Order: sequence, then structure tokens, then C-alpha cells
Amino acid sequence: QVQLVESGGGLVQAGGSLRLSCVASGIRFGLYNMGWYRQAPGKERELVASITPGGSTHYADSVKGRFTISRDNAKNTVYLGMNSLEPEDTAVYYCHAYRVGYQIYYWGQGTQVTVSS
Repeated sequence: QVQLVESGGGLVQAGGSLRLSCVASGIRFGLYNMGWYRQAPGKERELVASITPGGSTHYADSVKGRFTISRDNAKNTVYLGMNSLEPEDTAVYYCHAYRVGYQIYYWGQGTQVTVSS
């Protein structure tokens, strides 16, 4: 059974920091692109950042320079470090695993991030 379990969300003031974690089980973690998406109320889910098995990263323009995605293949874990948080970053953040070329993907259950002004 595949599970992606996120943690680390919460309430923080603008300008603060959080680090999200996502632990994967039931997949060969080292074969999957990992990503973080977010969905704010009334908005579509959007990609925040992604990382390949080899460590190449991609960021949405809105978070470049503030967020950092990383992974520890030995721990089956992907992280999202978030600095200089803004109220616009308020959303449910979802972990995503995608195996390139196989059209196989999985989602976590989401973790709420709320940034107060």
C-alpha cells in the first residue's frame, strides 16, 4: 500500500518559516520525481516545487528564492523549506510522487499552512 504522509504545517506569522516533510512508503522512492503542490480556497491546485531522483529542482516563480525542496532517498523523505512566508502562501500543501514514463502518481492527504498578516 502506497502512503505519502505529510507533516510540518501550521500557523505562522508573515515573514516566518516552516519546513514540511513527506515520508513515502510502498514505492521505490529513488525512482520517483517528488513534488509539493498547494491549493488555496477557491483556487486550483498548483505546483510549488519538484525534485528529480537525481536532485534537479524546479520552482514556481512565486516561491523562487524563498522555498527550497530537498530529498533524502535513504529516508524516503522529501522536504519543503519555506522562508519569508506571505499570507498568499496560505493553502493546503500536498506531497506528490510521480514515476516518469509510467504515468504512475500518488498524492498525500495534505497539510494546512496558514500565514497570518
